[in-house]
Amino acid sequence: MQRNILYGAAATRRGIKDYGEGSRGVFAGGSNVIDYITINTTGNATDFGDLTVARSGLGGVSDGSRGCFGGGNGPSNVIDYITINTTGNATDFGDLTTAGNTVASLSGKGRGVWAGPETGVYTNIIEYITISTTGNSTDFGNLSGVRSFIAGLSNGTRGVFGGGLT
Repeated sequence: MQRNILYGAAATRRGIKDYGEGSRGVFAGGSNVIDYITINTTGNATDFGDLTVARSGLGGVSDGSRGCFGGGNGPSNVIDYITINTTGNATDFGDLTTAGNTVASLSGKGRGVWAGPETGVYTNIIEYITISTTGNSTDFGNLSGVRSFIAGLSNGTRGVFGGGLT
């Protein structure tokens, strides 16, 4: 099964996050711009469309066909979604339970998870969505400590959040 990559980017497209292997990589953030690349070729990124709200510091999750971008500066609680193998503007998915930026994210088995939103203070919040549906996120539990600017990774079955500022 071929999977796609979805990237959530912090300000000016730094802090790129990788969510799988596949034929297309998608980048968003730093403004309202969404770009994509074809992984097995070289060349510049191509315009994909626009986020519903311009923001940076967001996190991206994917199930291989649908990608979702959540959180961001403002702070924002917006979740947008796209169909990865097409192009066009993002559509409103729902809202995160907590508005925050510099949010970490990971995905696997159809679930997207965000953690550690910076809301003016550091938090221990973890929340999730089912990527194939739309709606608001649900409380998942808590990080082992209050922190932000963390990173998330997943092998599809287990997710790990690490690093950050306390």
